[in-house]
Amino acid sequence: MTTLLEGPATRALPAPQEKTTSALGQAIRIVLLGMVVAIAVWAAFPLVEGGYWAGLGLLGAATAGLLYLYVTPRHVPAKYLVPGTIFLVVFQIFPVLYTASTAFTNFGDGHRGTKAEAITAIQTASVTRVPGSTEYQLKIITKGDALAFLITDPKSGQVSIGDADGLKPADANPPAGWTVLTAGQASARSKEITDFAVPTGTGAIRSSGLSRAYEGKAVRAFDPETDSIRDTTTGKVWKADPAIGSFVAGDGDRLAQGWKVGVGLSNFTRVLTDDTIASSFLGTLIWDFLFAIGSTGGTFLLGMFCAIALQSTRMRFRGLYRVLMVLPYAMPSFAMLLVWRDMFNTDFGLINSVLGIHVDWLGTPITAQVAVLLVQLWLGYPYMFLVTTGALQAIPGELTDATRVDGAGPFQAFRAVKLPLLLVALTPLLISSFAFNFNNFNAIYLTTEGGPFPADNPNAGATDLLITYTYRLAFGGSGAQYGFAAAISIFIFLIVAVVSAVSFRRTRAQEEVYS
Repeated sequence: MTTLLEGPATRALPAPQEKTTSALGQAIRIVLLGMVVAIAVWAAFPLVEGGYWAGLGLLGAATAGLLYLYVTPRHVPAKYLVPGTIFLVVFQIFPVLYTASTAFTNFGDGHRGTKAEAITAIQTASVTRVPGSTEYQLKIITKGDALAFLITDPKSGQVSIGDADGLKPADANPPAGWTVLTAGQASARSKEITDFAVPTGTGAIRSSGLSRAYEGKAVRAFDPETDSIRDTTTGKVWKADPAIGSFVAGDGDRLAQGWKVGVGLSNFTRVLTDDTIASSFLGTLIWDFLFAIGSTGGTFLLGMFCAIALQSTRMRFRGLYRVLMVLPYAMPSFAMLLVWRDMFNTDFGLINSVLGIHVDWLGTPITAQVAVLLVQLWLGYPYMFLVTTGALQAIPGELTDATRVDGAGPFQAFRAVKLPLLLVALTPLLISSFAFNFNNFNAIYLTTEGGPFPADNPNAGATDLLITYTYRLAFGGSGAQYGFAAAISIFIFLIVAVVSAVSFRRTRAQEEVYS
């Protein structure tokens, strides 16, 4: 009787747990879908404010699709594929497409916004104080990193808040979220406050100290009929050139402030037609190939030699040697690159001190290139040692025994059997290592910063890779050129893609031979 009662009771126990699990799953799903809806609503406001109706429609369609997909019990495979696809689009496809689209524009310093914004900036920058300029009482307010002027007209008592978009009526106290800067805080941002201007109809309002402001008159005015900027004091005229997004005078003088426009293939042709850039690009490209091949090949050869040596059973303390060889791989590479840079120092570096020499390692092109290759060899061979050790252990011992029976020596057996099988197994890793070293920004920038630089070209150094050269163009002291840097990035992508495709094709041919 007891046995009969225990069976149904035991089978009935999991039912409440299943309901609890189902309720928990439903709660998690509701919370996640609620977060999706909240993010969609948050993202919709700037789209509506900016008038991006196509983006708003896409956002609504995507949100509705996600809700339908995860509310209904159908389309189970899609429930797992959609999140990965979304992350792929957001973090891979969109950045690539944005970079490619930027490559066909003049986007950079002086060419960031629209033409209307450029005109406002030109007029605001030319504001000067004239006799009879209206003066205001000033309080400098801030909200995060944003600055604004809280000004009071002494005649009418009208209080306004002024930002980059103009004047807006306000109360005597700062609006919610804004705080008044103290004298010390304002002094720390004095340059930013001096450069800040609030555009008005005929000029702009600028600060005069920390408690007064004045409304100046713009010396340079825009004439919409002739589509030009005219200096009212000198009479000089700069006409708009829509092809380059700038105002250009008859003598070729160009105003620094322009606007973003499409320039077609000019960023790509500039690499080939501009003599200075073409010579720098070609030299940097050649060194980039030498660096990537030398780093990948050198680390592979040294790692493979160490792996073969430690595979021998006659060597003692193999475990200790393996631990010591992996140490460079276990250390943070960025820290070790800085250590190596100090070791190569001419005056107090460890290398010159130990060897008793006085070599300017990072001061001449050849020695600097040798130095970065040595650093890469030290940092990279442990990885090749690990993967080669694993690949050697996967090679059947019967193959090497067969070559020994045929009378082949160790070197012949290695060349005929082990090396081809190693290359079949490791070629994909070598290709990925080549691609990584081809764009190894840290190895160059933290060691030599791309130098040494020739006296006539401060943009391209002897150890610059294309990626560091691109970085200097985009963020260098001469002004950012994002469009041109994006074009070079596409060149880098095409080079790596072609090399990888050719290498993978050769790998497939090797696999067919040795399979």
